[in-house]
Amino acid sequence: MSDATTTDLYEVTMAMSYLREGMTGPATFSLFVRDMPPGRGFLVAAGLESSLDFLSGFRVDAEDVDSFASALHRPPRDLAPLLGMEFTGQVRAVPEGRIVLAAEPLLEVTAPLPEAQLVETYILNQVNHQTTIASKAARCVLAAAGHPVVDFSLRRTHGPQAGFQAARLSAMVGFAGTSNVAAATAEGLSAVGTMAHSYIEAFGTEEAAFRAFARSHPGPVTLLVDTYDTEEGVRIAARVLRDLDRGPGSAVRLDSGDLGALALTARAILDAAGRPDVRIIASGGLDEYAVDELVRSGAPIDVYAVGTRVGVSADAPFLDSAYKMVEYDGRPVLKLSSAKVTAPGQKQVFRRPGFADVIGLHDEQPPAAGVPLLETVMRNGSRTVERPTLDESGERFAADLAGDQMQGG
Repeated sequence: MSDATTTDLYEVTMAMSYLREGMTGPATFSLFVRDMPPGRGFLVAAGLESSLDFLSGFRVDAEDVDSFASALHRPPRDLAPLLGMEFTGQVRAVPEGRIVLAAEPLLEVTAPLPEAQLVETYILNQVNHQTTIASKAARCVLAAAGHPVVDFSLRRTHGPQAGFQAARLSAMVGFAGTSNVAAATAEGLSAVGTMAHSYIEAFGTEEAAFRAFARSHPGPVTLLVDTYDTEEGVRIAARVLRDLDRGPGSAVRLDSGDLGALALTARAILDAAGRPDVRIIASGGLDEYAVDELVRSGAPIDVYAVGTRVGVSADAPFLDSAYKMVEYDGRPVLKLSSAKVTAPGQKQVFRRPGFADVIGLHDEQPPAAGVPLLETVMRNGSRTVERPTLDESGERFAADLAGDQMQGG
């Protein structure tokens, strides 16, 4: 069974109806976000690459037909018209890493109507989730104001694949590392991490735990200091790090309590012990709001480790995204439902300075100083451009930030 069954049942029934009615003309569907979540001023486009992978390999096989038939309580022969269907269409999209705004199409799919309909759910799932996470992570990078941010989200994300995507996307927008070994290995990211409280509890004393951990890890080490008494933990860590003389790069990690106040105390203890080179890493329920507050307070925190709230985008865990038909067989179409009106026709987004974007038809001439965002990335079911590296996608994000100062984001 292939990924073709990653769909909603109504899409299967609609595709079958289209085939029965001979409605196989080209249809264009536009994927966009209707409104920003509260407090958001921008989004970061993501999810395109996994969507293109899906479309490139999309094919309805015999097992898929059997699954569709079982779900519909019908004999497989009734679903046979779907057998062998592949994606043969075109995709125009905003490349991953670009900053986008509400109502702007992130991608448009043009394909024979049954094909374009049957791939809706998978594409919406990928773009919705990954754009949500990339946007949340980008806000943390902005809040950190130049301090490194690392990803600790894997344990709390909604499954291993979501955790992998969180690590990849956070790196795309500027995170310095991830604790996710699979993502670090596959994507060439910096692997970061430290010990758990259970490790300290397994030893008789914190000092015994710190020394044992250091013996197993040559080079700089990070010691978790808040298992029992944070101030005492910092003192012990300072003594152990001084004795080991591991050099620059070692750190203590604060994971609970008043992180700003504890960071001040920890910095004073480390400096008094002659270890001004030991960094302070803060974690524990952080997101962009908490990071921003700590940075503005002047807390002497060197690295921010964010996890749960970013990996699931806790305050805005979804986007009001839609995948709507805008053209069928050369005829522009639209939806007039209350509060959900759509604009007809294939679109283009023209980026102007200051993010004064203009949405127009795809074949319009750009307005003055307007640069089109949507690019043709697939034609006849095959990619038309090479897959960008993660660094290249990250450079797009950095260039958008450098080109214009985000406001209200």
